Amino acid sequence: MRHSDMIQIGELSRRTGCNIETIRYYERIGMLPPPSRSASRYRLYDDHTIRRLSFIRRARELGFMLDEITALLALSTEPQRETCSEVREIAARHLADVRARIVDLRAMETLLADAVRRCDLGDRSGCPLIDALSAK
Repeated sequence: MRHSDMIQIGELSRRTGCNIETIRYYERIGMLPPPSRSASRYRLYDDHTIRRLSFIRRARELGFMLDEITALLALSTEPQRETCSEVREIAARHLADVRARIVDLRAMETLLADAVRRCDLGDRSGCPLIDALSAK
């Protein structure tokens, strides 16, 4: 790809909605390839990097951990039928984690709603929320 067809890091950030420091971090840990450089040493990115970073960002929005995303990226370069089952396994594990977090969040909601309700009723001495947080 010609340098004139490439974009700098600020434009990559704008197009993908990813923070510049996050882009640099992904480069340091190897999730993004080292960028080309202009004559004045500016980082330059191609369409492949834009797509890869968009993939990473979307996967992060869905709650995937960086090691899971790294595995998905590696599998995405192998267009074989067997990789679909591996991708499915990663997604299934992640789905189980999401469902477990939902259960935990519902329990937190119940606890907090009860504490707020008890505060509103004012039927106890002290603070029901502090009591709930202090309970073992």
